Amino acid sequence: MAEQPEKTLFFERVAILGLGLIGGSLALALKSSGVAQHVVAFDLDQTQLELGLSSGVIDEWCESAADTVLEADLIVLAVPVMAVATVLAEIKPVLQSKSILTDVGSVKGYVLEAVEDVFGQVPENFVAGHPIAGSERHGVAASDEKLFNNHKVIITPLKSTNPEAVSAIETMWQCAGASVVMMDPAHHDQVLAQTSHLPHLLAYALIDTLSAQGDSLEIFEYAAGGLRDFSRIAASDPTMWRDIFRSNSDAVLSILNQYQHELSTLQALIEDGDFDQLSAVFARSKKARDHFSEVLARRETNKT
Repeated sequence: MAEQPEKTLFFERVAILGLGLIGGSLALALKSSGVAQHVVAFDLDQTQLELGLSSGVIDEWCESAADTVLEADLIVLAVPVMAVATVLAEIKPVLQSKSILTDVGSVKGYVLEAVEDVFGQVPENFVAGHPIAGSERHGVAASDEKLFNNHKVIITPLKSTNPEAVSAIETMWQCAGASVVMMDPAHHDQVLAQTSHLPHLLAYALIDTLSAQGDSLEIFEYAAGGLRDFSRIAASDPTMWRDIFRSNSDAVLSILNQYQHELSTLQALIEDGDFDQLSAVFARSKKARDHFSEVLARRETNKT
C-alpha cells in the first residue's frame, strides 16, 4: 500500500477547476478520505458539472472560475496546461492569501512559466504537481476514487515554495492513496517525455498509419491483442495531448530523435540481413521489459 500520512489534513472548501477524469477522481478521493468537507467545481462544459453534481462527485458547481475559488482553502487546477494562464488570470483578483494552489498538469515547466507570467512570480502557496495515473477514458463519468491508489504523484516545489503548502499537498495525495515523489521541474518534463509523451505519440502515429492503408476500417478486423494493448492510449483526449506536445516540445523532440535513430538502426539490420544483431536488440529489450513487469506486479500486489 502507499505510505499513509502521519498527520491529518482537512479542507473546509476545495475548488476543482476542470472537472474531468483527474479532477473528478481527486474530488471523490478527498471526500471519501474525509480530507474535504465541501467540493465545488467549475468547468467550461456545464454538462460535466451537472453530471458531477448528480453523481455525487462534487457538492456544488459555479458558473465562473472566480466564483468557484471564493473562500476555498485548496484550489486544484485540473485544466489542460495551455489553459492554466487564462484560468489563473480570472481567479487572481479574488484569490485569498490563505488558499493553497496546485495543479495536475503533465508538463511542469510550462505551468510554472504561466503562473509567473500571471502573478509576476510563482506565489509561495503554489505547489506544482502531477499524478502519474490516468486512463484513456475522460470526462467526469470516468471518475474513480481509487484512481491514484499505489500510483506516484510527482511534486515539483521551488526553493521559494512555502514548506507548509508543500506538506499539505503531499499529505493530500497520500490521503488519496498515492505515493509522493519530489522532483526538479525540468527533470520531471524530461522523464515524462520519455515514459508518457513519447508512447502516446507513437500510439497515435501507429493508428494513423494503419487507418490510412486501403480500407481504413478493414485492417482492424484482423488485429489481435498486441495492437489493442499498444494502441489503447490512442483513444486519449486529442486536445489534451495536443497541448502537452506543444508545451513540452523540446523534451519530446529530444527523445523522439533518439527513437528515430533506433528505428533507423533496426531498419538497417533487417536490410543487411543481420538478424543476430536484431535478436540481441530484442533480448536486451525483453530483459528491460521483464524488469518493468516485475515493477507492475509489485504494484498490483500492494493493491490487495
